[in-house]
Amino acid sequence: MNGTTMTARYGLGDLIDVDRYPFDQPDSAAYRAAVDAARAQLRTDGCAVIKDLIRPAALSILSSEIVERKPTTHYSTQTMNPYFHTEHNPDYPDRHPVNTFLERSSGFIPGDSWESGCATDVIFRAPELTRFLAACLEIRRLHCYADPLAGLTANILDPGQQFTWHFDTNDFAVTVLVDEADEGGLFEYVPNIRNADDEGFDHIQDVLEGGRDGVVTLDLRPGDLQIFRGRYSLHRVSRVAADSVPRHAAIFAYTEQPGVIGRVVRTRQLFGRVLPEHEAAERERVRSDTLLD
Repeated sequence: MNGTTMTARYGLGDLIDVDRYPFDQPDSAAYRAAVDAARAQLRTDGCAVIKDLIRPAALSILSSEIVERKPTTHYSTQTMNPYFHTEHNPDYPDRHPVNTFLERSSGFIPGDSWESGCATDVIFRAPELTRFLAACLEIRRLHCYADPLAGLTANILDPGQQFTWHFDTNDFAVTVLVDEADEGGLFEYVPNIRNADDEGFDHIQDVLEGGRDGVVTLDLRPGDLQIFRGRYSLHRVSRVAADSVPRHAAIFAYTEQPGVIGRVVRTRQLFGRVLPEHEAAERERVRSDTLLD
């Protein structure tokens, strides 16, 4: 890797626009306004965007860090349903979300590719950012996801690739768009299409077949941070055009409880491998709901 990146040390103010978002002043009017705006968005449709959070100069650093680590990307192409399952389930009709399989073709740079002190890692682990995100989500405290592969990652969509319609297993996700595609690569979602008591299969099937009822296309720009509740909202990143530049997004994963490790099946799908920590956590896991996934 680039020696400059390896040795550089960044303050949060070098990377984040703390003039607009004074994360070090939680009692300030500007801080409270940003939190209130994000809470309103999250309460309405489960998605909040913090515009231009990353300074322009820092954005080029984040882009360079992703490009430097891109050789470690695990790419995979598979057809899957919105629950990340890949096999037909005879317990459901053929025309059903469980048995509707669409292409997912994308890559992830794993968490063990990022060294402590690189700019992307500094942002991810900044306690000021974690405190702000917890306030926006109306959660008492957040912890950096302890998963060694899925805590800090980057999603890679090269020309022709897409991340098809799906649900997240975690309650929320935090991403920063770093490099946008020339064409395609749009984040789309259907707010609260399901809940803990209703899977919403009919509406989901309509969207999987191309329906646009309830679909929101988000106007994201490089440097924007997105807080998204993807457990109940169907979402995708549309296909990047064949003649486009790649789309790169940094993904910051947090949990309400410390020491959380991801699921074996999902980890292997996204990163192509699991570690002993994943196997141990799987043996102790307790489900928090009965949704398909």
